Amino acid sequence: MYVRTTYATGDPAKLDSVAESLSTEAPRLLSEQPGYRGMGLFVDRELGKLLVGSWWEDEESRRASDEALRARRAELIAPFAQSVATDNWEAAVVSRPEALEPGAWFRLVRLEFEPPDADLLVETFRDTALPKLRGIPGFAGGSLLIDRAKGRATVGAFYTDRNALAASRGAVAAVRAEATAKARVITRSIEEFEVILTQVIRPS
Repeated sequence: MYVRTTYATGDPAKLDSVAESLSTEAPRLLSEQPGYRGMGLFVDRELGKLLVGSWWEDEESRRASDEALRARRAELIAPFAQSVATDNWEAAVVSRPEALEPGAWFRLVRLEFEPPDADLLVETFRDTALPKLRGIPGFAGGSLLIDRAKGRATVGAFYTDRNALAASRGAVAAVRAEATAKARVITRSIEEFEVILTQVIRPS
């Protein structure tokens, strides 16, 4: 699968109203597009950050949906967003949660690597990191998104609630240290978000 992410920052006071609009309108707009396979909506209310990810069955569906929805997406986030970054990814390793209860949280880790090491990163996350993450209490699923040409990747991990997310930090740091050394990657940032909405659409 393929993923498009939109990352916006702005005034925290304006975040909730935009997140509410997105949580109602975005699933409808996206579900009208061919190849749509789900979405996630995440917020950091304290700092004023909004992250939206949409999942697509192939690159053509992702590209076509972006052309169809770009203007409306900009309109929806404009009341909040002071800066916006949109990125496209290959979903290299996928373990998406089927369902999450209210109160779930999400950790996003941004990675950088040399493009020739892309397959090594995929293998390391699939065979080393993900099995260990699954043993951490509260872990509810995670995926590796990768841009092979640019040498960039993100790891997104879901936790059942904020307490589980906080309690996992030490164990996850140990997994991350082992995996990044083995895969020869650099951790660029770690962020944590409240989960507002997740949706998984299975092929009919």
